[in-house]
Order: sequence, then C-alpha cells, then structure tokens
Amino acid sequence: MTETTTGATPRPPELRLASGVIQSLRDDLLTDVLAFRPLAPMRTDGRLPRLLPRRIRPRAAYLPHAAVGAVAFFVFLLGNTAGFGGVPPVEALVIGVLAAAPVLMTLVRPVGAFWASLAVTAVLSVVHDRIMVWPWAPATFIGHLAVMAFVAMRTPPRVAGWMWFVTLVFGTALPVLVGAAGSVQPAPMAVASAVLLLAVTVRNTRRAARQEVTAQQEVTAVERDRRTLLEERTTIARELHDVVAHHMSVVAIQAEAAPYRVKNPPPELEAAFATIRENAVAALTELRRVLGVVRSADYEAPEAPQPTLASLEGLLANVREAGLSVEKTVTGAVRELPQGVELSAYRIVQEALSNSLRHAPGASAGVELSYVLGGLGIRVVNGPAVGDVPPSPGAGHGITGMRERVAMLEGEMTAGRSAGGGYEVAVFLPVRGLPRPEEAPA
Repeated sequence: MTETTTGATPRPPELRLASGVIQSLRDDLLTDVLAFRPLAPMRTDGRLPRLLPRRIRPRAAYLPHAAVGAVAFFVFLLGNTAGFGGVPPVEALVIGVLAAAPVLMTLVRPVGAFWASLAVTAVLSVVHDRIMVWPWAPATFIGHLAVMAFVAMRTPPRVAGWMWFVTLVFGTALPVLVGAAGSVQPAPMAVASAVLLLAVTVRNTRRAARQEVTAQQEVTAVERDRRTLLEERTTIARELHDVVAHHMSVVAIQAEAAPYRVKNPPPELEAAFATIRENAVAALTELRRVLGVVRSADYEAPEAPQPTLASLEGLLANVREAGLSVEKTVTGAVRELPQGVELSAYRIVQEALSNSLRHAPGASAGVELSYVLGGLGIRVVNGPAVGDVPPSPGAGHGITGMRERVAMLEGEMTAGRSAGGGYEVAVFLPVRGLPRPEEAPA
C-alpha cells in the first residue's frame, strides 16, 4: 500500500493535467448521465413571442419543445424510408423510431441522449448496410447533429468540446472495431459538428454576456439610487447640524449672559440659568458627536450663512442670467419661518429651477410661495422647451433630493407633467406648532 506523506514528491505537472482532463470529462459527460433535466418553457416577453397573435402568445413558451419535436419527426422520416433500397416497412419503421428517439430524449435527459445517439448509430451501422458516411446513415447523421446542438444549447461550452471529441473518436474507432477500417471517413461529421457546435457556443456566449450585462446594469442602477439617497441625506444632515448647532450655541451663550443683565439676581434664577447652559452645552456636545460623523474628512463648513427665502431674489437673478425667464409670486402674510424650513424651501426652488434649465431650455418658469396658517406652499412650474437647443439629460437625482427634504419635514410633494406640456413641482412644508390649512378654524 502506498502512503502519501508531507515530504513526498508531488506528481509531475503532466500527470496532474491529464488527471484534470479526465476528471473534467467525467463530470461533464459521465456523471449523472440519466439525470432528469426537463427543458424549461421559454419566456413569452421576447421579440419572437410578441410577433404572435395575443390568443396563442401564452403557448409560445413551448416553442422550443415544438422545434425539438419537428426535428425528431424529420429524422424519423429520413429513417422510415420503406421500399427504398429494398428495406422492409417494419425495419424502416424501427430505424426511423430508433434514430428519432435520442432527439426527443434531449427534452428530459440531454447528456443521456448524446450517449443514446452514439449507441443507436453503432447498432444501425452494424445491422443495416445503408450507410452514407461510416458509421452514420442519413437519419443517424442528422439526428446526432441535432442531439449535439440541443445538448450544447443547455450545457456549458466545455461540454460541446467534449461531445465533438468523443464523436470524432467514436467515428474513427467504430469502423476499425467492426472490420470496416477502409470505410473510415470522419471528416464530414467532424467538420459539420464543429461548425454547428461553434455556432451554438457563440450564441450561448453572447446570450450569457447579454444577461450578465443586463443584471449588472440593474444592480448598478439600484446602487446608484441608493448612493444618491445616502448622499442627499448626508447633505441634509450636514446642513441640519450647522443650523441646530448654531441655535444651541446661542442658547448656551444667552443662558450664561442672562444673570449679568439683571441687577442682584436671586440665587434660584442664577441656578436655573446655569442648568439651562449646562443642558445646552451637553446637548450641543451630543449633537456634534452624533451628527458630526456625517462630515467627511475633506468637508469644510461653509463660511457664509445657509441660504433662506430672503436670498431667493439672488437665486432668481442668477437663473435669469442663465437664460430662464422666471417670475415669482408671493401670497399670504410673509413671515420668518424656522431655519430648517427656509433652507429646505430654498433648496427645493433651486433644484426645480435647475431642472427647468436642463430639461426645458428656452422655456419660462413661475415660482409661487404661499404663506398659509399651517406652513409654506411652494409651486414651481415651467413650460415646454422652446427652440432648437437639446435638453441636457442631467444626473436624474434632483427629484430624489427634493423628496428627501420634504419627507424630513413631514411635508407633501407632487411632481409630474403639467397640462401645458411642461413640468410642475408642488410642495407643502408644515411648520410645527401651527395648524395645517385644512385644520385652520373657519
């Protein structure tokens, strides 16, 4: 008995290569030869099924099965040539059935059908003398090509290579074994099967590549949307961090300075202001610890204050200089809103106008701000594009960013095509502590 130790001499590379080749052949054509692998129905949303009438389109899923049956019937007709060359009717019927059986077998047991086709070829070449190219008669020649093509369509490309090799060895060795070495003509089957299997392999490779690209595009689109969502949330978190941190700092400073503005304040008042300051500083520290993680290493806080609706005129002036004719309408009693609402409203108007510039060049736009009891209403609408300037595709993430801002403030938003052929964005941002329009007293 031979034992392998750690220090034993490894097998030569040639032996390892030969062992790998034999293992590959065993895995592809010898393991689970008769495994039940039924042909799956075809998808009915492809180009070919869409050409069929709607009534029979659901049945188009079984077109591959019908194609295999048609080829098997053709092979049966080739073998069942009663009276041709003196072949009795019963013998011709048996030949046709035997030649067509492996073709039909590819529907359920593809690898087994390949070996069955070789077995039928061997039997018919021995008992029947009507041979076209040794050892194949016309029916077995066409039938074996069909079997290899159907099997190659459902298996990896390596299986097609092994089938071609086994067929070549079979077609060369069988005539020698039965004493007909002078009739060996492997070239017709070798060339025909090589061309057919090459075409099937190219088709499978292109189909697999197309499916992989489609799947990768779907994954990329999902990841892009997710990344855009995270980036927008990060931006919002940074801006909120700046706004809330500013107000908390003001509270802490005012609480510290308040006792000095009152002459001889009572100790209880000083203690209360000290508690307010301590709580504000603690909250500010916790806020910076939690929200500060959203700042990237290269992020720099803006030196200028965050924009508000008071800065809207400057934004409209810049947009007009870029070529967009825009008008602003304000209804209701103008008042100062919370800084988070003002900032989000400014950003929403900014993004909506940017979309108008990109997607509707030459159009006019209107911005409406409605100060109501429950909050702020925003409506940005633009007309269709004018002129020959093509629209810019843009990144496609502006609507996502606007929806994130509206959802953060628990507001409502609609966006879509307007009746005039343009685009309309309507937003309502509620202000906490104030009733919404529908909740206002009559």
